[in-house]
Amino acid sequence: MRQARWGRIINITGLLEPRSLNAAMAAKAGVHLWAKGLSRDLAPEGITVNSIAPGRIESEQLDRLYPEHERRAFIERFVPIGYFGKPADVANLVIFLASPLASYITGTVIAVDGGMSYYGA
Repeated sequence: MRQARWGRIINITGLLEPRSLNAAMAAKAGVHLWAKGLSRDLAPEGITVNSIAPGRIESEQLDRLYPEHERRAFIERFVPIGYFGKPADVANLVIFLASPLASYITGTVIAVDGGMSYYGA
């Protein structure tokens, strides 16, 4: 990347809002801060560094964790858009961030979560 003076580093982390204090939350925060610092160091070399924080994305794990009645209740309470995301929702952002179109976006954490919130819900 440095030789080419162009590159993209994209981290997939997780929810931005903590529900409890645990090692996973500290690890995500660490990645976000590392990416912000790295983005400043690499920006002059044409390399961007960003993080994506997905909310609930359809998967076999979600099927196990949220039977249909629990899924509907969770969505109604926490996901304003009204449904869980699809893997393509995250993939589309990755494609954009990896492209030349995102050359001025660096050091960010972008949520792909349908407006999901634990606070005020």
